[in-house]
Amino acid sequence: MKNFFQFLSEAGASTAVQQAERMGLVGDGHGGWYDPKTKEFVAKTEKGQLKFYNKRQKVGEKDPPQTPKEKNLSQPSQEPESQQEPQAQQPVEMVPPEVEKTKGTLTVAFGRFNPPTTGHEKLLDTVATSSDNGDYIIVPSRSQDKKKNPLDPDTKVSVMRQMFPKHSEKIINDPANRTIFDVLKKAHMDGYVNVRIVGGGDRVKEFENLSGNYNGKMYQFDNIEVRSAGERDPDAEDDLSGMSASKQRKAAAEGDFKTFRKGVPASMNDNQARELYNSLRSAMQIKEGWNLWEIAPKFDWLNLRENYVQEKIYKIGQLVENLNTGLVGRIIRRGTNYLICVTEDNIMFKSWIKDISESRKHLETPIKNIENLVKKSKESSQVNFNKLTDVSGVPADHRLVGTDAYRKYVETMVPGSSWGLQFINKYRKK
Repeated sequence: MKNFFQFLSEAGASTAVQQAERMGLVGDGHGGWYDPKTKEFVAKTEKGQLKFYNKRQKVGEKDPPQTPKEKNLSQPSQEPESQQEPQAQQPVEMVPPEVEKTKGTLTVAFGRFNPPTTGHEKLLDTVATSSDNGDYIIVPSRSQDKKKNPLDPDTKVSVMRQMFPKHSEKIINDPANRTIFDVLKKAHMDGYVNVRIVGGGDRVKEFENLSGNYNGKMYQFDNIEVRSAGERDPDAEDDLSGMSASKQRKAAAEGDFKTFRKGVPASMNDNQARELYNSLRSAMQIKEGWNLWEIAPKFDWLNLRENYVQEKIYKIGQLVENLNTGLVGRIIRRGTNYLICVTEDNIMFKSWIKDISESRKHLETPIKNIENLVKKSKESSQVNFNKLTDVSGVPADHRLVGTDAYRKYVETMVPGSSWGLQFINKYRKK
C-alpha cells in the first residue's frame, strides 16, 4: 500500500529509481537507497536524480565503511517535530530482519471479541481445524472504549479462556499485539515460513490487502493465506451463527439478560453469565438517552450515517482506530461511508465508518503535518483526476448536463458531426 508521498515522489523520480534498481540498491520508501548486502546507506533521490553521499566511494571497488556523519544522512531529520514535513517522520521498516525460518505455518485469528459470544466459538474452531498440527493462536485486540469495546483486554482474555476452555492455551494476552501487523511481525521473528489468517467473511478482503501489501517490507513469508470462517447471519435463529458481540452489547444496554444469556456458551453457568452481563453494563456506563448507533452500529445504520453526513462524528484530523486491524491513524479524507486514514508511520488505510472508533491513543503527529497531509491528498487526487480526464477528453467543467460546453463536447463524440456541418456549408448552393 503506497502513501500519497510515495506516489508524488515516484512520479518525478523514475530515472533515479531505474538507476538504483540497476545497481541492485533497495529503497527505504522515502528516497533513500542502500546496499542490501552491507546494509550501508548509499544514495538519496534528490530532484529526480540519484545523488551519492558516500564521498569516499571508488568505482569498481568496495566502498569503505561509512562515517557516522554519512550514516546520519539516512536517518530522519532531527529538527523539532513542529518544523518537520510528514516525510521526516520515522518511516515504516522496508526490509524485515533476517531470521532463520525453522517453523512451518502459523494460523492466526485477530479480533475484538468484545464481548466474546457463542458466535465466536465457530471462529475459534475454524482456526483450530485450519491449523497445521494445532499450531495456531487467538489474538484479542487491545481496543477499549465504553461504547463498542467496553471490556478491558485482561478481562476479555479471562472471559474467553473461561468460555472456550479447549482453546484457552492458544488465547494470547500480549500488550505488544496491538495491530495485525504486530502479530505478523512477531510470527516472522519466531521463524515461521507461512501464516494463515482466519476471519469473518466480511473481513477477508481487508486482511488480504493489508497483509499482502507489506509482505517483504515489515515481515517476510513465503505465503500468506486469508481464510474465511464463514458469513455471520444476524437474522439467524440459532445461537451459534446468529450471535454477535453487537447483539450482546445491545442486549446489555437494553437490560435484556434473557437474550444476553443466549449468547453465552454453556461452558459458563447462569451466575457467571450474570457476572459478565453486569460487568459489561458497568463498563458501558449505560445511562438514559444512550444511542444504539454508537454501541451497535450494524443495528442502527441510518442514524450512524446521518450523524456522519452532518459531520458530528469522524472529522478531518481526528484520531480513530480500525476495530478490525487495530491500526490507529488520523482521518485525512471522508468518503460517502468510509474514511481514509494515515498512521504515524505513514501507513494509509481505508475503513468503513461502522468499523471505526474514536481513539484515545496519543500520536506524535503534529496538527501542522496533518494539514499538509490533507493538502497533499487533495493535490494527488486532482492530479490523478486530470490525468483521467485528459485521456477521456472530458474536462471537469464540461460535464454539467444542460450547458453549452457539455453539448459541444457531445457533438465532437458523434462521428462526422462537426465535419458534416462543414461539408454541408461548403458545398450548399448559394
